[in-house]
Amino acid sequence: MQTVKLNNGIEMPILGYGVFLVDPKECERCVTDAINTGYRMIDTAQAYYNEEGVGEAIKKSGIKREEFFLVTKVWITNSGEEKAYKSIDESLKKLKTDYVDLILIHQPFGDYYGTYRAMQRAYMEGKARAIGVSNFFPDRYIDLCNFVEIKPMINQMETHVFQQQKVLREYMQKFGTRLMSWSPMARGENNFFNNEILKSIGAKYGKTAAQTALRFLTQEDVIVIPKSTHKERMAENFNIFDFELSKEDMETLKNLDKGESLFVNHYDPKFAEYIINY
Repeated sequence: MQTVKLNNGIEMPILGYGVFLVDPKECERCVTDAINTGYRMIDTAQAYYNEEGVGEAIKKSGIKREEFFLVTKVWITNSGEEKAYKSIDESLKKLKTDYVDLILIHQPFGDYYGTYRAMQRAYMEGKARAIGVSNFFPDRYIDLCNFVEIKPMINQMETHVFQQQKVLREYMQKFGTRLMSWSPMARGENNFFNNEILKSIGAKYGKTAAQTALRFLTQEDVIVIPKSTHKERMAENFNIFDFELSKEDMETLKNLDKGESLFVNHYDPKFAEYIINY
């Protein structure tokens, strides 16, 4: 598996399996299928309510823990130093592990400075090999980076061919933070799977629109965590390292960028109220 090096020297797989909106009752089965397909990075979160399923699948796989790269996130209701620290221990119990490879602040709301201090503490104690943030737009990201001891290793953001986070990435480079994509296939929006540009470029390499989009991101050094509950799709998403997009094709795909979210607006007061009360 291709890896990227984080700003603390840790090697992280560039491709993993995400379990957002995977039913807790189905999660163990889905993660087991992903593991059998070859995935070793699993991305979950406290707010997904399926950490237990991830932990069970990894435990029952028979594969050594150190071969996995396990990611989880602290939710808003657990924000603040003490609550966040306690919630990290709770996540470790659910995941049946002594440490996670990466832990993130899930949303830039609540006492996220306190949460970050808790994550720094967990990092120094060996309970997390890396720490970072999620959904931190340039303003919140720059603010945080200038007032914390350990710079975020990851910022997980909505990133796909239609939203490539070009502005944010310029600022992230200053602090050595890697971009990790959620919804790398845009949840199928904008007629993603039938996009003529993605399909025509993919056809040249014998690949689907989805494989082409995922390969575009990984060639841009963006970490991706596509999700599917179907094993055949998991395999399709995994099979993206046997071809390389040409410079011309990369430029064509860069031009698909609209520079805005297809789903949410963190600056919208109504969305802020919704996510805080989730």
